[in-house]
Amino acid sequence: MAPPKLYHEPRSGPSRGALLAARAIGVPIEVEKVDLMKKEQLKESFLKINPQHCVPTLDDDGFILWESRAIACYLADKFAKDDQWYPKDLQRRALVNQRLYFDGSNLYVKIRAICHPILFLGETEIKPFLRDDLNNTLKFLDGFLSSTKWVAGDNATIADTSICSSVSNLFAIGWDLTNYPNIQRWYKNCASLPGFDENQEGAKQFGDAVKKNLKQ
Repeated sequence: MAPPKLYHEPRSGPSRGALLAARAIGVPIEVEKVDLMKKEQLKESFLKINPQHCVPTLDDDGFILWESRAIACYLADKFAKDDQWYPKDLQRRALVNQRLYFDGSNLYVKIRAICHPILFLGETEIKPFLRDDLNNTLKFLDGFLSSTKWVAGDNATIADTSICSSVSNLFAIGWDLTNYPNIQRWYKNCASLPGFDENQEGAKQFGDAVKKNLKQ
């Protein structure tokens, strides 16, 4: 059986989050890059796979799934050798899910609200209310990390791979994180995640694209 295929854009934080989860879990995954800047996601061949034309998209022997956190959960349940990355214990799993939903519905959403207009809509400045909104969310994340080594407990999980990919975008664009010492400490720990350097390469590409359009 062929390995699962991940349609992937390295500059996309969610796409890197799914790939980072796959690397951490140890899935022998095939990566096919989709260049969003060139609108390759709108090719007929890709639309047949995913009519929502978003990345990441997983093809596991004909089973198609998109949304990065759903992909991470699926890969962990199917391929992980143990349940470290996505615990089977009900309460530990619920906490991982909460952190995943926090990223998907709160943290990443606010990062995107800042960066998408700069990349695609001609904005050259970060609006103060968007900056404040994101910083308030970072306070919550810093609080999560005040008593644990990782975002959902004392060992790394797919909540960390997801949030790491989001936070790496902030480091790449030069966001001021000096008021969030727990995030800074945790992010240094993330360097131990398999695939971290690969994630950093994509984050740098993203950060360079954003900074190029910002008014200096």
